[in-house]
Amino acid sequence: MRASPRPAPTPLRGRPELMSAHRPVMLDEVIAGLAPRAGGLYVDATFGRGGHSAAILERIGETGRLHALDQDPEACQAAWKRFGTCPQFRIHRRNFAALAALAGELGLKGCVDGLLIDQGVSSPQFDDAGRGFSFAHDGPLDMRMDPDAGASAATWLASASAEQIADVLWRYGEERASRRIARRLVEARAEAPITRTVQLAELIARAVPGPRQKIHPATRSFQAIRIHINGELDALQAALDASVDLLAPGGRMVVISFHSLEDRIVKRFTREALSPRRDAADAAVDPARVMYDARFSISESGRAFRTVGRQFPTQAECAANPRARSAVLRIAERLP
Repeated sequence: MRASPRPAPTPLRGRPELMSAHRPVMLDEVIAGLAPRAGGLYVDATFGRGGHSAAILERIGETGRLHALDQDPEACQAAWKRFGTCPQFRIHRRNFAALAALAGELGLKGCVDGLLIDQGVSSPQFDDAGRGFSFAHDGPLDMRMDPDAGASAATWLASASAEQIADVLWRYGEERASRRIARRLVEARAEAPITRTVQLAELIARAVPGPRQKIHPATRSFQAIRIHINGELDALQAALDASVDLLAPGGRMVVISFHSLEDRIVKRFTREALSPRRDAADAAVDPARVMYDARFSISESGRAFRTVGRQFPTQAECAANPRARSAVLRIAERLP
């Protein structure tokens, strides 16, 4: 499906629906990694505000198709507003954990030329105090990417035990003071419910005395609680698992991670995933015997992917967008 030569990008001039002042993380690297072509079929599993989707649509032409997913209703509204008149585009309000189910419903299995997964929380989510993702501005302690699903961070903190809170802070935030913070939160909620972002940040800061740090002492805890509330690592693993059947031979997968927990999952998966299409003889291949070189994941047989590369944002991008500093981009290609 990737034999056709890649055409030159379609100019943006005259297509205002594809223009945006916001530049998504590692845009050039994403497009180079996906190598979208005219007439191809692509999936943007994390629409956000559509910056990556717009660049893909530029290149796939009138005969291409792009399916985008996002669980955030505000992101879906933005998608309809920006691309609602584009026949090549379709938005689905789904968590990318449901990628396998969606592929089955739409008949996409084994047909997709490129899959993008951007694990980052979108800037509009961070910047909207009402969503509760950041303590930069006071707001309700929510943190749900889909505000209609599951319990908010405030609800979870109201009932979780000190042991449960400490486990989340350590597992997903690698917070060394996890037990001390957890005890402080349980003590504080006995006096008053913890319902605001700044309130939680101040409680964590008081629980972690010591010299001033480069980052706010609540940063890792907020990350950990957000990951737990949204089941982010489980969703990532589910999407990666779905990619094996979703991608056509030669199809590319590009994943952007923003912390080591995510990146480890992606790295391990692309190196260890075995293809369900292998024959019975291949089923006995021991993953421990898989051999690698500096560029490719090569096995005796049965491999699902070869690794194409790993990239980081440029200094110029980090200067213009500090939120890109921790990004890591990995590219893998589906083997036959």
